[in-house]
Amino acid sequence: MRYAFVFPGQGSQSVGMLGDLNQTYSIVKDTFDEASEILGYDLWKLAQQGPEEQLNQTEKTQPALLASGVAIWRIWQSQIEAESLPSAAVMAGHSFGEYTALVCAGALDFKDAVSLAQYRGRFMQAAVSEGEGAMAAILGLKDEQLIEICAAVAKAENQVVSPVNFNAPGQVVIAGHRAAVERAITQAKAAGAKRAILLQVSVPSHSSLMRPAAEKMAERLASVNLNIPKIPVIHNVDVSIKTNPADIKTALVNQLYNPVRWVETIEKMVADGISLLFESGPGKVLTGLNKRIARRTMKALPIIDTKTLNQALLEIKPA
Repeated sequence: MRYAFVFPGQGSQSVGMLGDLNQTYSIVKDTFDEASEILGYDLWKLAQQGPEEQLNQTEKTQPALLASGVAIWRIWQSQIEAESLPSAAVMAGHSFGEYTALVCAGALDFKDAVSLAQYRGRFMQAAVSEGEGAMAAILGLKDEQLIEICAAVAKAENQVVSPVNFNAPGQVVIAGHRAAVERAITQAKAAGAKRAILLQVSVPSHSSLMRPAAEKMAERLASVNLNIPKIPVIHNVDVSIKTNPADIKTALVNQLYNPVRWVETIEKMVADGISLLFESGPGKVLTGLNKRIARRTMKALPIIDTKTLNQALLEIKPA
């Protein structure tokens, strides 16, 4: 049985996440405590009690998602090793989730990743002034239509707006300057989009406005030690698997201001013979996207609590 593990990005966090798993597996809080030592605040308390506004701040969201994904992976590893079950054949992470994937693949030390997550969030928030950037979800248009609309608006407005998350067929997120994003929303609706709505975020992730953040991340990554992944990781920026640590660092820098090519990532897994996918982290966002990308060729299950963990384990046990 060849299966994949994927890790979500921002938007999957919620107050109380992993609370159920923590009642059975102490490794959950242990993982969060390990992160808290690096961060200088109680990440588990924030994840369990909020306030939600703080948890949703980019520099706090990213460490919380990292700790969640890693904690679930550590539980998973303990379970499959105890029963001599196969490990994941490949991994990927949506946006920030790529960092979580690299930790779980053995390429990036968890503590280094926690620090990088905090700085990445800060750099992203600092790159664009509050209220200047925006993101919007566009449903029901072909990718080519949306690319053309954004290019025309960007040229007319002399501002940035572009597709940044190719999440599923007919489901794309755009980002850039707020005024340009709003104009693109209007034109997308006129072109027949089923829905076109602003997202409740202020950081225009994966747009060219994130280049200043990418430059600062390059400086941070330069001093971090990376290893060859023990499990292949498909990278967002070019849908490729890399083994050279220098190439991995370059991919992490470039992904900040380039689109997340999630549809192609899943299609690559299918082409490589992966028919089962587990989403490790809070929420079911990637599981939901998979229903639109590869419903007939790949089964997707979230692992968010004890019940879903046990269901996932049953999938890889011999009949």
